Amino acid sequence: MTRTDLHDGWTLTVVDGPAPFPVQDLPATVPGTFLTDLLDAGLIPDPYLDRHEAELAWSGECDLLYRTAFTLDEVPAGRTDLVAASLDTAATVVLNGTEVATVQNQHRSWRWAVGPLLRAGENVLEIRFASPLRTARENAAAQGDLPYIGNLLPYNAIRKMACNLGWDWGPVLVTSGIAGPIGLESWTGARLDAVRPQVTPDAEGPGGTVALTVPIERESTDGGALTAHLEVAGPDGAVLGAAEIAVDADAQETAIAVHLDEVERWWPRGYGEQPLYTARLVLEDAAGAELDRVEHRIAFRTAGFVERTDEVGTSFTMVVNDRPVLVKGANWIPDDCFPTRLTGDDYARGLADALDAGMNMLRIWGGGLYESDLLYDLCDEAGVLIWQDFAMACAAYSEEQPLRGEIEAEARQNVVRLAWHPSLVHWNGSNENVEGYHHWGWKDTLSEGTGWGNAYYTEILPAVLAELDPTRSYTPSSPYSRGALDRPRDPDHGTVHNWVVWASDEDNDYTHYRDTSPRFAAEFGFQGPASWATVERAISERPLVADSPTMLAHQKAIDGQRKLVAGYRPHFPDPVDFVDFHLTTALNQARALRVGIGHYRALWPHCGGTIIWQLNDCWPVTSWAAVDGDGRRKLLWYAMRDLYAPVLLTVQPREGGPVAAIGNDTEGTLAGTLRLRRIDVDGTVLASAALEAEVTPRSTGLLPLPEALVSPGDPALEALVLELEVPGAEVLRALHWFAEDKDLQLDPDALSVSARRRGDGVALTLSAHSLVRDVVIVADRVHPGAVADRQMIDLLPGEAVTVQVSAPEGVELDPEALLGERVVRHVGELVARSRRTEPLAGATMAP
Repeated sequence: MTRTDLHDGWTLTVVDGPAPFPVQDLPATVPGTFLTDLLDAGLIPDPYLDRHEAELAWSGECDLLYRTAFTLDEVPAGRTDLVAASLDTAATVVLNGTEVATVQNQHRSWRWAVGPLLRAGENVLEIRFASPLRTARENAAAQGDLPYIGNLLPYNAIRKMACNLGWDWGPVLVTSGIAGPIGLESWTGARLDAVRPQVTPDAEGPGGTVALTVPIERESTDGGALTAHLEVAGPDGAVLGAAEIAVDADAQETAIAVHLDEVERWWPRGYGEQPLYTARLVLEDAAGAELDRVEHRIAFRTAGFVERTDEVGTSFTMVVNDRPVLVKGANWIPDDCFPTRLTGDDYARGLADALDAGMNMLRIWGGGLYESDLLYDLCDEAGVLIWQDFAMACAAYSEEQPLRGEIEAEARQNVVRLAWHPSLVHWNGSNENVEGYHHWGWKDTLSEGTGWGNAYYTEILPAVLAELDPTRSYTPSSPYSRGALDRPRDPDHGTVHNWVVWASDEDNDYTHYRDTSPRFAAEFGFQGPASWATVERAISERPLVADSPTMLAHQKAIDGQRKLVAGYRPHFPDPVDFVDFHLTTALNQARALRVGIGHYRALWPHCGGTIIWQLNDCWPVTSWAAVDGDGRRKLLWYAMRDLYAPVLLTVQPREGGPVAAIGNDTEGTLAGTLRLRRIDVDGTVLASAALEAEVTPRSTGLLPLPEALVSPGDPALEALVLELEVPGAEVLRALHWFAEDKDLQLDPDALSVSARRRGDGVALTLSAHSLVRDVVIVADRVHPGAVADRQMIDLLPGEAVTVQVSAPEGVELDPEALLGERVVRHVGELVARSRRTEPLAGATMAP
């Protein structure tokens, strides 16, 4: 097997469509996209800035021609295939003037035998892309218009990354292009097709088996006998076992397995190590010459969500190696609107955002892509579990051909491709599609007998998994109620998506997270702005105004800006300007998830875990993300780091009164003392108590709080301090506030700040003269790359802490600049500003 990449010498031409300027033989990057080529050539402005997105609405209406020429000294012997990892999306492939294929699925790879079309000397390869929007409309007209939400474009009628056509956090930047590697593969005799593994530890005993199903493609029908060799190497590289089998001359598939007497199990992070083994499969001809080989890392574990009927309903618990695992995760969307720009470093940064926040699961959302192996490889190494959606979201999907065949084909390819990764533990048929049918009115608009996608979720996809990879769990959709199929929002069964808190027109107050006790929270979140420096980069107008047309171009949610304001008003006063509006909405987003995750985690094991919407963004936008489109960690991210810590201490309301909830996601028992103090703003202790606490491993303990501790004399002037003291461990502290921020009577001058150089950054010392809530360091106001290592810090009177502010290599921060106006903020100062100054309604914040 030899491969020749065909990534050089490509040109791009717009052959039809409303392009506002001619594009003829423009140098093109492969892999790449039409819009990134135009951007690289300086022909269009950066679509992520200002309102440039709207200027590119024509891009999805264009027909394109990609063309390259390559030279062969001679036509290779045997068979030569043209192999394309991803074509986005409606493409006709032409080699030396002969049409090879017409395809229409970004989520598939392609292989075509092209040897007879090749010639010695120059060869010309063309890929003609039809307008994706015209193609989608034509498909919709042919199959019948089916409902979809999220934007005005029929993304459900074309097998393309759905969010490329816009979403309630994503821009409409419809592009085409050669979205993956492309090249020629030449081989003789036979080659290995899509080898599929089953790696299983023994049910009893310490061993495990690596079993491979090996499809073989032959050059001709009279192929000779073959030999397959499999060896398995341990984490240290030493070969631990091997097998060899003879393959009959007419066999198109074979099977081979190796059993190891002793293996180490792979665990999610926080539960054990992640030993990775290596499987190497070599195919040889009768003379012993190597024809082809595959090599993949593997691991031994059992994993999947377990659904059991109990006295409440139907549980939904992740179980790995027979151990329940508390899921602490986030939804992952494509990290760039143009994923071909993403590198290994980008994926490593994105995964670091999850790891540093204490996550152990990512859900790869169905409106995006089956992700790059780069991401799954990193998750394999780090012990981050993957919940993988099939690529269908928020829409009804035709069950007729040709769409039916394409969806099954892409499922088969991706199930086999991803089966090697131990991090992938769960497949999910669709995102919100069953909910849409039952709750969004689709059921009433579809004529009787019209397929809307349910056959995929309940028949086709389960059958594909049963055939190709039965080792993971599967759900038809999310949310989904296995015990109440027509009520996918039922919190007593399976997964829920709690969007009432954000989407409610009457009351989008985050305290309503506590209204239900779900078995698993697979999607929920609250909006907040991008980080300060990201907003400044993306919006060039000055002054910055929250509800200007340019700012609203980066707010894609329906009525989003009004909901931001309605969401903070129960808790915060109206800000006086955009600087305070930005901080208020960022704080409110973090507070929302503090309440939501705190509530859900206190329900463990009744609630199997949380997957917030969402970890990342694909461009600069006001959204639900914890990390913005420029890769900056928002206040929400810092809150999540605390919420997903191994031990979490919160106060939760219960029918009999407030309780201290101690979540213990560690291997050891927490046995110690919970010390309680109700104090006033000056630190005077008004009541105190000490409770003995003992929380067993991987469990939640609830301690009722004494009445005197939770009955303030003046809620605006008091707080409850909780400190968990466990021998040999650092004291864990939490503060419980009795009044909303807008009602607190905190001293705006309670904080003194000093700054000095320390190492490569600046150390800020924060000293509290009275009670201080949520100190925030807006370091990126001083330099776009400046980052504080802590945020949202509560301080007791007389207490001092040090926060390190770092900057990119080569940048020297000015300590005095970090002491400048509105860099170090806190609630007392923010609220006092609103009391002193009339809010500028409409000018610098949303009405």
